[in-house]
Amino acid sequence: MYNFQTDWLGKWAYYTPEKFFLHEHNRDISWSFKEFNNCTNALANYLKDDLKIGIGERIAVYSKNRAEYVLLYLACIKIGVILVPLNFRLTPRELDILIADADPKMFIYEKDYEEQTNQINAVKNIEIKNTIEGLEKFLDEGINNIEFTPPRLFTEDDVTMILYTAGTTGLSKGVMITNKMLYWNAINTCLRLDITSNDHTQSYAPFFHTGGWNVLFTPFLLHGASHTLLQSFDPKTILELMEKEKTTLLFGVPTMLQMLSELPNFDKTDLSKCRFAIVGGAAMPIPLINIWHKKGIVIRQGYGLTEVGPNCFSLHQDHAIAKKGSIGFPNFYIEAKIMNEEENECNANEVGELWMRSPVVTPGYWKKEKETKESLTDGFFHTGDLVKKDEDGFYFVVDRKKNMFISGGENVYPAEIEKYLYTNTIVKEVAVIGVPDTKWGEVGKAYVVLLPDQISTEEEIINFCKGNLAKYKIPKYVQILEEIPKTDAGKVNKLKLTEMHRTQPKTNS
Repeated sequence: MYNFQTDWLGKWAYYTPEKFFLHEHNRDISWSFKEFNNCTNALANYLKDDLKIGIGERIAVYSKNRAEYVLLYLACIKIGVILVPLNFRLTPRELDILIADADPKMFIYEKDYEEQTNQINAVKNIEIKNTIEGLEKFLDEGINNIEFTPPRLFTEDDVTMILYTAGTTGLSKGVMITNKMLYWNAINTCLRLDITSNDHTQSYAPFFHTGGWNVLFTPFLLHGASHTLLQSFDPKTILELMEKEKTTLLFGVPTMLQMLSELPNFDKTDLSKCRFAIVGGAAMPIPLINIWHKKGIVIRQGYGLTEVGPNCFSLHQDHAIAKKGSIGFPNFYIEAKIMNEEENECNANEVGELWMRSPVVTPGYWKKEKETKESLTDGFFHTGDLVKKDEDGFYFVVDRKKNMFISGGENVYPAEIEKYLYTNTIVKEVAVIGVPDTKWGEVGKAYVVLLPDQISTEEEIINFCKGNLAKYKIPKYVQILEEIPKTDAGKVNKLKLTEMHRTQPKTNS
């Protein structure tokens, strides 16, 4: 069996044992590669030998970012266990579905979420439960030389993580992340961003997102670079740390970069060591690009998704203005093509669906063979995103997959919200769209038709969602209609709904 190298932490502990690896900001604790590897070995031994968690079994985690989370993931890699990060913004009802699907042997939760955990039915059937704070003792093992022997040789096709992403049908799907995906994503990222072992960044994207692990964290780990870990994005703290720690790369969505640039001390803060700001999730406005360029930090816009990469496309900083809105070119080891409805390749400036083939494509969705087969053709993953390519070969996203919108960096799928609103016994028909919002980029707006003789208000519809949908999924606006516009084919005309919102006086929305 081929010995595919998966233990990147162990390699760097061997090559550069005393080199700084990780700092947790909240508790102000730091570890070298050797120290953190010793900690990870101790936890790996405990999971394998004491708890008897075997290869391919799952550990679900319900927690905010913290060093124990990183420790657990790297221990799982050593023993061949699959990590299942859970979105801490979801309600117990939503989490119950995901946990039942993943069927984990162990459930780890943060004490702050104990009340919610007790409301999740699927947790009652899990064999082993523990708080993530209970793993803190392993963080003290760094001073000891702890050995670890893998249970077997691992291959590039071993699954290391399941990341749940909401489906366009309103049903969540678990994307299987393999060792091969992690490796080739790290290689692609390094080739486009020139990552070296001297790089440093702050990690604050939540670990239930592919961005939390795979935009910079795992590529940095492969290349022996370092991180400061934070539980959330706080612009004032991030800006201070960027100057203090001499950050070399910054990752965020346009809203985050806007918030940083609006801080009163932004102009005076020394960010001279920062080479790039990597931006995803939405196109960055030119005025905001200019602000960062004036600061001496070039903008690298890109595109990706959980099922592929996620670092799939990158727009070089030299084209940030001339090719505004472009996602650039496919990364080095990614083959991309744009297909029309007849599954023929599109010509320049023709809009079609983006397909990608690469070692970074997921092998499929957890326990969903039908959806997996539907998403792949000859190794090409169907992204569902409509794109076009100009005469110069630059790609542009025209529409997001199946009407998905992004609110504060979170993917929101209207079908999921619509499905829940239909459980309201007074609702006859509902359609949800994303509308512009100055703070969150986009928010949800629900158009609702009530059953005859039923009465409700916008506020009551919104309150119906509270506690049953994550806050970012709850529509900010509700408009009650007598009829929802349809296309000639009888389908909901969401383009018409978008136009209705755009032309309405602001006070009505």
